[in-house]
Order: sequence, then C-alpha cells, then structure tokens
Amino acid sequence: MNIPLRVILIGPAYPLRGGIAHFNEAFARALQAEGHHCEIVSFYLQYPEILFPGKSQFANGSPPTDLTIHNWISSINPISWFSAARKIRALKPDLVFVRFWIPFMAPALGTILRRLRNDKTRIIGLVDNALPHEPRPLDRQLSTYFFKACKGFFSLSGQVAGDLRKLAPGKPVDWSPHPIYHQFGEAISKEAARKKLGISEGARVLLFFGFIRPYKGLDLLLDAISFIPELNITLVIAGEFYGDKVQYMQQINRLGLDGNVVINDEYIPDAEVANYFCAADLIAQTYRTATQSGVTQIAYQLERPMLVTDVGGLAEIVPDGLVGFVVKPEPQAIAFAINRFYNQNLEQEFSQNVAREKARFSWTYFTQKIIQFAETIPS
Repeated sequence: MNIPLRVILIGPAYPLRGGIAHFNEAFARALQAEGHHCEIVSFYLQYPEILFPGKSQFANGSPPTDLTIHNWISSINPISWFSAARKIRALKPDLVFVRFWIPFMAPALGTILRRLRNDKTRIIGLVDNALPHEPRPLDRQLSTYFFKACKGFFSLSGQVAGDLRKLAPGKPVDWSPHPIYHQFGEAISKEAARKKLGISEGARVLLFFGFIRPYKGLDLLLDAISFIPELNITLVIAGEFYGDKVQYMQQINRLGLDGNVVINDEYIPDAEVANYFCAADLIAQTYRTATQSGVTQIAYQLERPMLVTDVGGLAEIVPDGLVGFVVKPEPQAIAFAINRFYNQNLEQEFSQNVAREKARFSWTYFTQKIIQFAETIPS
C-alpha cells in the first residue's frame, strides 16, 4: 500500500455550487478512501456578483460532514492570497492539487502557489481548460502566470493535455477521464421520472442539461429539432441561462417549437437531477467547443444514451455507435442522429452498453493514477 499523503486540494467546494465543486468534493472523498489525508481550501468569494452570470453561486442544504473545507480565498483580495498560502504551509502538505478552469482565477491561484513552491511540496495543476471556451484579452498571459507556478499538470481529457504540453513545454503532463459522480442517487424508472416532471409517458424526450452558454450550442439543437417535425420531439432544457435567454426564446418561436420545448431556468438541485436524466430518451450535448463534461458522467451514472458533438474530449469518452452518437456540430448532422436513434429503436441497446462502459470511469482508477503521476514529480 502507498504511504498516506497529506493532500491539499485548492478549488471550489461547499457552500459553492456547480460541477467543479461537485468534482472536488468527490475527489477528496476518493483520496480519503485510498488512505490519504485531504483538506479542501476553497473560496469565501469566488466571483464578485457583478461578474457572475447566474442567479446564485451558493448551494442549498447542509455542509458535508465527512470533509474538511477551509473557505480562505477571495479571488479579488490579494491579502487573502498571502494569508491562505501561509495557512496552507502550516498544514505541511506533501501534495497540492489546484483546480484551474478560467484565467480570471490565475492571479489568486498563481500567487498562492508561488508562496508554496519554495517548500518541498509537489504542486500539480488539475486543469479543466488550458484556455477558456469564450476567449478574452489577456487570457494567455494570465494562464501562463498560473502555469509557471505548477510543477506538473493533470487534466481530464487528452485534448487539454495536448494544449498544456504546448503552453507549458517541458513540464510533466498526464490525464484521465472525468470519473462518474455518485451524489445524484440511483436511477428511477422513466415512468416515475416523467410523472414527477409532468411529461407524457409516450413522448420522445431529449434533455439539454446544465448552465446554458453560447459555446454549448443549444441553438444548434433547436435548429436540428426543427428539421425533424415528424418525430414531435419534446426538448427539456434544465439549467440556468448564463447570458441572453431572449435569443433562444425568439429562436424557439421562429422555428415553431413553442409546444415542443420545456424549460426550467433554474439550477437543478442534486436530489432532482435523476428525474431529468431518467425522464429522457437521449442526453444531448451539442457543444461548439468542449474539453470534457460532467454531464456525460451523470449520463453514465444514470445509464442514459448520449448524443455529443465531435469537439474537444467528448468523443474520447462517448464511443460512437456504442453508447450514443458523436456527430459534427451542425444541425443537419444532429438531426440525422436523432432520427436514426428513434427509427432504429436504439435506446435499450445504447443504455445496456452505457451500463457496461461506465466501469471505465471509477474514482479509484482516477485517484490512483493521479497519485502515481504526482509521485513522479520532483519535490
């Protein structure tokens, strides 16, 4: 058995909400299950309200009782960066993992790491996106500031790993697919899920789930559905609109899809996620750009077929024709795949394959691989 390590994971966690916070908490539990001591250092201010596009940054419910979470960081207060670094050093970690998903966080995280790197602590950047989906000026310079403070990098897709090798040449890089979440409970019957959501048992239902941003291509999916009116698709859109909702409502009206679209413009609590996935025949991720996605891993957990576009790392984890379809990010290609899915009655076959394939995405595999990688990094 490996020697237990003292691990600090820097990144969002309770009371912050969202996929990265979910991941960090699950990762910390997996490290603990492997015998390591892990504490999370999170934010007391992640985004100033004026910069946050959603309704709330905070989760409902009680804090996890099995995790140690320190809310020490403000993304915009340099005093907190030095204070957090001092407190982390006092914990004497063997290993620091730090989540990086957007250049806005680079000054805070990069500065904290610079206060740690004189120690013998191994510092590994756990990188979701080497560069953001929606680029802005100074992105590359900010990201570089963060990259220079890390001793190595681990990512959740082969594409991001490749980006890191170019952006931080000479530093060790490895990757492993996003593991499956467990906090959304067990799958329920389609009949029960649809009853809870008020959806007809006989409807053909697609799900578009998660925060809605331009790069996620909801407009492509709406156009695709308009090409196949004979299927009378019901599209369930579940998640907050991060940006202009009006343009989508205008598109729905223009395409004559008002009777085909069900919208819940809210953050979906963990306890309700299974209702949406289990009510759907097919989970649609018609992204224009991507790296990896937690939505695919929820689909694996709840054993739902997927339709994804061939961008970023999505095709790495969704074998085309086995658990769903991988298509070009074009409405015609999306419509063709949806039509094939229903005309060839592929739901049961794909669902059975999802149930078999999900064994590839265990937290044990991910945790052991990232620890083995970290132990190759010079201290």
